[in-house]
Amino acid sequence: MNLTQALPARAAWFDLLDDEQQARVLQDTAVAHVEAGTIVEHKGVVACSWIGVLDGLVKVSVGNADGKLASLTGVPAGGWIGEGSLLKREARKYDIIALRRSTIARLRGDTFYWLLDASIPFNRYLLHQLNERVAQFIGKAEYDRLLAPDARVARCLAELFNPLLYPGNSMRLEITQEEIGFLARISRQRTNQALRALEAARLLRVEYGAVQVLDLDGLKHYTGSEDVQCPPR
Repeated sequence: MNLTQALPARAAWFDLLDDEQQARVLQDTAVAHVEAGTIVEHKGVVACSWIGVLDGLVKVSVGNADGKLASLTGVPAGGWIGEGSLLKREARKYDIIALRRSTIARLRGDTFYWLLDASIPFNRYLLHQLNERVAQFIGKAEYDRLLAPDARVARCLAELFNPLLYPGNSMRLEITQEEIGFLARISRQRTNQALRALEAARLLRVEYGAVQVLDLDGLKHYTGSEDVQCPPR
């Protein structure tokens, strides 16, 4: 993948930088292609780079000694993750795992810190991203506890189309039912039922290996089957 073409398309913050800053970012960003199931970043390892998804889909998850896993969020192409650990210069508190073959960018930590010192627009972008991330996790903590599976799938999908965290993505996302189930923490069969309910509510259209969102705001506020409206006769 040509990084000079990929970064402007998959890093909304790149065009905020001046020519010198862009040149250094291009020089100090490494790209790796990983297969599905690869642990991109390990929990407990001190953060030394900012992670971007140039292509594919990854999940952020945590686990315990008993082998129990919990997915915190998914990150599609165009998303950047891990700035919190970098800012605090601490070990990561989660694993980042590829759900499919993905192309991963790693911006060196020292260049990340240099941008913080050198670019006000970059700081503003990062501030907006952190604020949106906090709101995302607060919302997730709420709906994981209070909502039924259909509504959890709706909110999970809405997260992946967040225009602030993942700018530039269209309303169509290549994602399988198995991948949605991983992120929503429900079975593939139950995921299929949820998608059919959301399709009946005219919030999305299920395609082969993809989802086309028809009503993003509706997905964000979907609470259950009572939202489904029968078509007029």
